[in-house]
Order: sequence, then C-alpha cells, then structure tokens
Amino acid sequence: MLLKLAFRNVLRQRVRTTITLAAIMFGVVGLVLSGGFVKDIFVQLGEAIIQSETGHIQVTRTGFADKGSRQPERYLIEEPSRLVEALSADPSVRAAFARLSFSGMLNNGRRDLPIVGEGIEPDKEAQLGTFLKMLDGRPLEAEDMFQAIIGEGVAHVLGLKTGDQVTLLMNTTDGALNTIDLEIVGVFQSFSRDYDARAVRLPLAAARELMATTGANRIIVTLDETDDTDRTLERIAVSLPEGSLEARSWKQLSDFYDKTLQLYQRQFDVLKVIILLMVVLSVSNTVSMSTFERLGEFGTLQALGNTRYSVFRLIMTENALIGLIGASLGVITGILIALAISAIGIPMPPPPSANTGYTATIRLDAPSISTAFLIGFSATVLAAVYPAIRVARTKLVEALRQWV
Repeated sequence: MLLKLAFRNVLRQRVRTTITLAAIMFGVVGLVLSGGFVKDIFVQLGEAIIQSETGHIQVTRTGFADKGSRQPERYLIEEPSRLVEALSADPSVRAAFARLSFSGMLNNGRRDLPIVGEGIEPDKEAQLGTFLKMLDGRPLEAEDMFQAIIGEGVAHVLGLKTGDQVTLLMNTTDGALNTIDLEIVGVFQSFSRDYDARAVRLPLAAARELMATTGANRIIVTLDETDDTDRTLERIAVSLPEGSLEARSWKQLSDFYDKTLQLYQRQFDVLKVIILLMVVLSVSNTVSMSTFERLGEFGTLQALGNTRYSVFRLIMTENALIGLIGASLGVITGILIALAISAIGIPMPPPPSANTGYTATIRLDAPSISTAFLIGFSATVLAAVYPAIRVARTKLVEALRQWV
C-alpha cells in the first residue's frame, strides 16, 4: 500500500515531478558522458603507449628499469631465444620478441647527436607498432642489416632524410669503441615527442654486431587483450628465476600514463562531487516546496491514525521512486547521446609531450554507468531527508491549520 500510494502521489504532482526528473536526468547524463570521455582517454592513451613503445609486458634483468638506460650493456639477458620461446607458450601471449638497447653518437658528417638506440626484430615489431607512424620512407624489414629508421626529432636536428648515410659510434659490451655506417630508410613518429627526439632503431643483428653480444636487454610481450595484462604478468613473474629476471607491465613502465591517470581521475572525482551537490540542491528545492505545500495532507494522514514515521516513510518512498525513474531515464538518455557522439567522434589535440592528436569517443562501461545511476538516485534520496524530517516533526494542529 505504501508503494502504491507513493506512486500515485508522484503522478499527481506532475509539474513538480517533471522539474525534479529534469534535474536528476541532467546530472546523470553529465556523469555518463564525462565518465565515458575520461575512460576513453585512459584506453586510447594506454594503447598508444603499448603499441608504440612498451608492449604489454617487458621482461628484463633485475635493475634494468632503474639503471639500464645509462649502462644497458650490464643488463643483458643471455640466450634470449629460450626465454622468448617459454613466454610465447602462454595462452594469452600473441607474440614475444627481443630488443637490444644501446646509447651512442650519431654523426651525419657535420655534427654529432647523442642518441638512444634499439636493435629490433622488424617482422615481429610490425605486429606491435600500429601507433608508429612513418613520416618518410619505410619501416625496417626482415632482410635489412645496415639500415636504420630514426625519430622525427633526430631527423630534424641532424637534417636527415631517407637515403642519407650516417655513422653510429658506440661502446661494445667490453667497453671498446665500435662504429657502423647505416643508411636511413625511414623517419618515424611515435606517441612520445621526447622519445622521437633521440630514438634510432636498427635490425637486432646489426645492434648485436655493434655491441659484440648475442644477448638482449628486453623481451617484449604483446597480448591478445590488454585487459589480460595483470593476470598474465602474475603468471610470468612466477615463472621467472627469482632475483635475476623481473617482469613489469606497461603501466609500471610508463610514468607519463600513471601521472596522467591520477590527474584525470582526480578531476573526474571533483566533477562527481560537484554534480552530486548540484542535483541535491536542485532536487532539495523542488522537494521542499512540494512537501510543505502538502503539509495539510500529511496532517490529515496523522489525524487518521498514521504515525509520524509513516509520513516520513511515505515522503522518502515518493522521492526514491522519483530518483529511480530520473536516474534510469538519465542513464538511457546518456547512453543514446554517447552513442551519437561516438559515431561522429571528438577531434582532440595532442596530449602534453605527445606528437599526434586522436579522435575521442564516449566509451561506455558498466562501472561508469552504475556510478552515474547511484549518484543520481542517492542525491534525490538525500535531498528528501531534511524536508521529510521537518514534516514528520510538525505538530498535528499546525499541519491541519494549513487547510484553514
């Protein structure tokens, strides 16, 4: 009976109900759209980092992540082919391949530039680098030996283009100097501007010849699904020899992603609080006016034998129904608007320290939609608490006087 009476009262107060529903829907739609937008930023930024630089998981010698950039020759994995074969056996792994890191000086005949280089397996890297854009020339191929591709920043500083010859000077694993002449076959642009300013890539065989080693610094692991990263990382970490090798996920390797994630998450948390307060204040005003206009009605209910608690429950039930309907309509409307916006796309400029922009969408997921629904519903219920308490505490004589 309580639910039936509350539902009839909601329908009876059509104007007030419509205003309240509009306020709830506005807040819920805003949360659905903003939450989906932030979620899309996280996903696209993560995929850009994975597919242009880190892969999903990297296996290295212990300590390489902290000190390996300065002395990569001290953190070599001997016989990496065995480790690659073992990692490839995991059912979630799409591919595993080796990289050999080095640092040196690149000379174009007129000037030198300090670079950070990588020896790669071109055929396997091609499966990863969908975010690696070739601005000039072509990517490395399996049959290449003394060819190289360079970052956009390196090409700009040294004035290099496809077909130019350069000399790479670096140290071997024994500390001796070694040089190699390379032909530039391509200029690339990755997601990171800082990486492109110093990056040189050449075939793994050439890098090994330069460093006089058969090892590798990193084993890059790519997965079929990014969502499987944490579970696969746990399995790989358990299988590695303790103390000598370690595995890290792309999130652990990318400080830029972690800081960006924290920044946007805090901004979105503030937005959720603002929308919650906005809905509470908007709904509270409407609910208060509607409730106190019906004070005589509630007095009559008490005169007929209903307790103050019954009146409180009735008011709260009415607003819970309004919150349920408004939040549901808001979620449905938000999803429809999100689908329409995603079909068109939102052109976005490059993030800080990045080279390329992207097309954003509104990425819908169950947690974001559930959060928006709960905030809309909770705000409505909270807004009704104070008016319901005041009405329930009003003396019967004062309540009945409203009819006079």
